[in-house]
Amino acid sequence: MLEPIGLCAAEEDVYRHLVALRTAGVAELAEATGRSAAEVTVVLAALTERGLASGGDPGYVPAPPSVSLGALVRRRQADLRDAELAVAALAEQYRTAGLPSGVIEVISDGQAVRRRFFQIQEAARDEVRSMVVPDLRVVPHRQNHAERAALRRGVRYRALLDRRALAGPEMAADVRASLAAGQQIRVVDAVPVKMMIVDDETALLPLHGDRDDSPASLLIHRSGLLSVLISYFESEWERGYPLLAGPGTDDLVESRPGDLDELDRRVLALLLSGLTDQAIAGQLGMSARTLHRRIRQLMGKAGVDTRVQLGWVAARKQWA
Repeated sequence: MLEPIGLCAAEEDVYRHLVALRTAGVAELAEATGRSAAEVTVVLAALTERGLASGGDPGYVPAPPSVSLGALVRRRQADLRDAELAVAALAEQYRTAGLPSGVIEVISDGQAVRRRFFQIQEAARDEVRSMVVPDLRVVPHRQNHAERAALRRGVRYRALLDRRALAGPEMAADVRASLAAGQQIRVVDAVPVKMMIVDDETALLPLHGDRDDSPASLLIHRSGLLSVLISYFESEWERGYPLLAGPGTDDLVESRPGDLDELDRRVLALLLSGLTDQAIAGQLGMSARTLHRRIRQLMGKAGVDTRVQLGWVAARKQWA
């Protein structure tokens, strides 16, 4: 039973009897185990060397199993973890052995990935494109100091954001701060993979797209593959909705074709509440003529001719 942590059958047998007897000599253990005195002497020497027993004939005592065997278990667990990492490294080497040199660079170590993540942004001259997934782990958004520095020196940043990422802790505040710093951000329902493209020169993306906890990454240099990644980003960017800072401290607004601005929403809410035009204009601090023009614009956006129809469309489109 204890062979997995390095004890042979004879060592386990003698140790178990020593634990049961609490103290014993060679002759007593030989009689209890049915082994020769010479074999028991050799086994006790091995147990003493391993820290599982102490003393000497005729008074050997066992080390506490929870301490001595626990240390062996932890050592074997560490060995198994090292072996697992070695197997993973060999598997990765096998996987990438045929990749063209100079085009694709595989980075396995988490610290190395973080270092490259910052380096390629620090080297950016014109533009950084990024695709952002929920639950960033290797480099959380607030730790990306290279982004802020690049924005300050005039590098254009465009980020395509998975809508689910907005539910992350303090993410809305972070997005507002990025928008205020000059970054352009659009949102889509889902981003399939996190990615960063710098200056049409390099792209950094995960080696394992389905494992968020793996830091292993691919650094793609200028090539046909990079051109495909750039085209993919641009096509996704075109279908994304721009994010804008809303009126509240943490509010974000998706700008969609035909959407209403904040004043339009206030006009519509007051109109649907049953107030007269004069009361609405007074609450909003505008003239009746300006209010009527706003209402006509709202009916134009809704594609209707009457205020009753406007109310129906507003409810269907969730404008108010």
